[in-house]
Amino acid sequence: MNMMDRIEHWGDTHHPAWMDIVRIALGVFLFAKGISFISDTAKLSHLVTGLDFHLYTVTAVHYVAFAHIFGGFLIAMGCLTRVASVIQIPILLTAVFFVNIRMGFSYLNSELWLSMITLMLVVTFSIIGSGRFSMDEWMKNHDK
Repeated sequence: MNMMDRIEHWGDTHHPAWMDIVRIALGVFLFAKGISFISDTAKLSHLVTGLDFHLYTVTAVHYVAFAHIFGGFLIAMGCLTRVASVIQIPILLTAVFFVNIRMGFSYLNSELWLSMITLMLVVTFSIIGSGRFSMDEWMKNHDK
């Protein structure tokens, strides 16, 4: 049993039912954030161009919006939760350490705190998985 299998097994055995509500709320939040990015691409473009990563701004904007919309939907449904969570991690790391921290580390910077909490939740769900009330669990039980 390799390390990933042990982490997956531990996450599946130590997943309380109330975490499913948190997972669904996180997925809905990410989905809504992706929709807001699509509806206001100018604001997201402005955030990405200020990073100086030498990325194509249009590509980065579409990647962030696509990952939030489809990743949020998958997380909310509990389908491929670990994969969808891992895809969110680079976006949220960038949001925490490069975008929102420039505005200051204070209680008034709510976007920073929201990004940090979302990052912690995404890392948590990439470890513990989707839980009992999810499409993954339903497919595993109905596959037999």
